[in-house]
Amino acid sequence: MKIYFAFTIVGDRGFLEHARKIVKILESHGHEVLTKHFLRDDVYSVDRLIPAEEVFHRDMKWIAQADMLIAEVSNSSFGIGYETAHVLSLGKKVLLFYNKDQDKKISLMVKGNTHPNCSVVAYSGIEEVEDFIRKNL
Repeated sequence: MKIYFAFTIVGDRGFLEHARKIVKILESHGHEVLTKHFLRDDVYSVDRLIPAEEVFHRDMKWIAQADMLIAEVSNSSFGIGYETAHVLSLGKKVLLFYNKDQDKKISLMVKGNTHPNCSVVAYSGIEEVEDFIRKNL
């Protein structure tokens, strides 16, 4: 399966190692992650070399190619919210992971999402993420 993996680029990247582990788990299960460069340490500065319109069209192209969006959303990101809504509007599936330690910081719009194509999964440890991926993807 082709995955658009979303993770904050501009916001708090405190869960970057969790996001990197999720991508490794996805790849170990045979999935292709189209956007793993979002997890590079220099992604902010590299993206700033490209005009904003090009970034938008590039990312929309990846979303069109992807079978689903998966995101680590333990820290808020307007971009991920935009991408999530767009993917759902296309009728594709969305899977949002967040660390339980961040529970009070997670948007109620995320935690309360009842869209049939969206799953929101709180996790305590990365092994719970791997277990969910193994059982559901």
